[in-house]
Amino acid sequence: MLFSRRSAAIFLLVLPATLLAAPSRAKPTSPDNATAYKGAIAVDAATGNVLYEDRADIVNPPASMTKLMTFAVLHDRIASGALALTTPVKITIEDSKIGGTQVYLDPRETFPVEELIYAMMIQSANDAAYALARAVAGSVPAFVEQMNAKAKALGMTHTTFRTPHGLPPSSRSTADGDLTSPRDFALLCRHLLQNTTVLQYASVRTRDFAPERAKGAQHMENHNKLLGKVAGVDGLKTGYTASAGYCTSITAQRNGRRVIVVVMGSLGPGGQIDKGKTRDLKAVELLERGFAALPPMATPPVIAATPKDSSGLTPAPRKAAPADAPVEPMVKFNLPKK
Repeated sequence: MLFSRRSAAIFLLVLPATLLAAPSRAKPTSPDNATAYKGAIAVDAATGNVLYEDRADIVNPPASMTKLMTFAVLHDRIASGALALTTPVKITIEDSKIGGTQVYLDPRETFPVEELIYAMMIQSANDAAYALARAVAGSVPAFVEQMNAKAKALGMTHTTFRTPHGLPPSSRSTADGDLTSPRDFALLCRHLLQNTTVLQYASVRTRDFAPERAKGAQHMENHNKLLGKVAGVDGLKTGYTASAGYCTSITAQRNGRRVIVVVMGSLGPGGQIDKGKTRDLKAVELLERGFAALPPMATPPVIAATPKDSSGLTPAPRKAAPADAPVEPMVKFNLPKK
């Protein structure tokens, strides 16, 4: 009987340790393309050739990427001379009531067009986009008409814009909001890169807005977290809403060649809200795949000059690259002695 009690005691001591022993865990893997996004595309910015596509014609809300079309229409107006970067925009009560990400515009404030552009492109401020749309066309509905006319002119056949900012409609019906496809949006990105100075705003990582406010400036940080972290990435725009998922349009230039990647409708494993982690991982993966798919160049690359622009857009200040910034790989070799 004594032996039986000792055996039971030993068993009870060993059992908890066995239950608490954690099994070995496999390293997490990123979800495959079928669940990581709804659609994606990679394009050669110089030629427009598709380097990779996966469900590139699927229609999805672009969320705040919509602001790139707002910039395109605004740029046309500035280039035509109908508007200037210094044009004052008086903020209205309607502007200040726009929700989501914002710079908290107040009806007592007035800002030049260019300051609102910075707020729209860096902070992704919905109130700034709304105020700019009203300033350009007199009313937001009139501005949206110009957005759709621009989309049609660019050949964006699966695109309909209904707002200058990308917020979902009050009905919460996806069909009532902004809609586009990865292929269509790549057309817009290529147009902006070739014909505007969008990168002078989209590439800025941080900037202060309204330093003259009594409470001090609002510090803005670009929502594109790949800036300064992935070689050559200098734009363009991210977006997220519950109906759109995580979206991004990124571009990078390496050795004189540029690739555009658009990813739409991304979520984490199991449809998780992962703050865009899966979206960014896939965007970088497709960016690398795009550069790898570029055909070899017959002649040494020539760095294209900054596109000529008659709009008067001023370059945004750029910070020097950090000392630990990634460096392009370089092959060295020695010639044999004669």
